[in-house]
Amino acid sequence: MPVVPFKDPQSSKDSSARDVSDSWFDDESEGGKMSFLEHLDELRKRIIRALLSLSVGVAIAAYFLEDILNFVMRPLSATLPRGATFIFTYPTEAFMLRIRIALIAGLFIATPLVFWQVWQFVAPALYAKERRYAIPFVLLSSIGFIGGAAFSHYVAFPLMWRFFASFSDDMIVFMPRIEDTFSMYMRMLLGMAAVFQMPAMVFFMARMGVVTARWMIRQFKYAVLVIVIAAAVITPSSDVASQMIVAGPMLVLYVLSIAIAWLFGKKKPALADS
Repeated sequence: MPVVPFKDPQSSKDSSARDVSDSWFDDESEGGKMSFLEHLDELRKRIIRALLSLSVGVAIAAYFLEDILNFVMRPLSATLPRGATFIFTYPTEAFMLRIRIALIAGLFIATPLVFWQVWQFVAPALYAKERRYAIPFVLLSSIGFIGGAAFSHYVAFPLMWRFFASFSDDMIVFMPRIEDTFSMYMRMLLGMAAVFQMPAMVFFMARMGVVTARWMIRQFKYAVLVIVIAAAVITPSSDVASQMIVAGPMLVLYVLSIAIAWLFGKKKPALADS
C-alpha cells in the first residue's frame, strides 16, 4: 500500500509564526531558538526600522527647525552678559548646528518607535508572561528619556552655564563659540536622558527577579562610586560643581529605583505551612 506523507503540524505552526513575526508592530511571536545568523538578521531588521523611524522624526524636526532652534538657544542667550553673543569662526558652524539640532530633535520625536524596536529584538528571549511588559517598557523608557532631556534643558545645563558666564567681567567678556556651546549642551542632554532610564530598567529587572530592593541597598556604596564616575563622564566640564549637579539627581534616581524594586519586585512564594 502506498504511504501518503502528511505535513507536520508543528512545522506549519513554526512557518506561520515566522510569517507573523515580520510585522512591524508584532509582539505575539512565539520566539524559540535562533541561530547566530538569524540573530544577526533580526538585529539588521530592527536597526533598519529604527533608522526609518529616526528619519521620519528628523523630517518632522526639520519642518519646525527654526522654532526648535529658538527653544534651545534663547535660554542660553539670556544668560550671557549684556552685549555678548554667540559667535562662529568657521563658515560651516551655523549650518552644522541646524543639522545637529534636527538630528537630536528627530531622535526624541522617534523615541517610542526606537524603543519598540529594541523591545522587539529582546522579546524572543523572554518568557510569554514577560512579553506582556512591552507597552510599559516603551512608555516608561520614552518618559524617562524625554524627562532626562527636559531636566538637562531646564535645570542642569542652565545652572552650569550661568556658573561659567559669571566669570565675565570688564576685562574678560564671555562670547562662546556656537560649536563648543552646543557640543556641551548635547553631551549633557543625551547623558541625562540615558541616566533617567534607571527607574524603568530597575522596574523590569525587578519584575523578572534579576534585582531586589535588598540587593540594591547592599550595593549602595558601590552605586555612589559608579554615579560619581558617571557624572564626571557625562558632565562636559571638569569642575566639581557641575558634576554635583549631575550626580545629585542620579542619587535620587537610585533611591527611587530602590523603592520601585521594593514595590514591584517579584515576590518570593510563601512557604506552605507544615
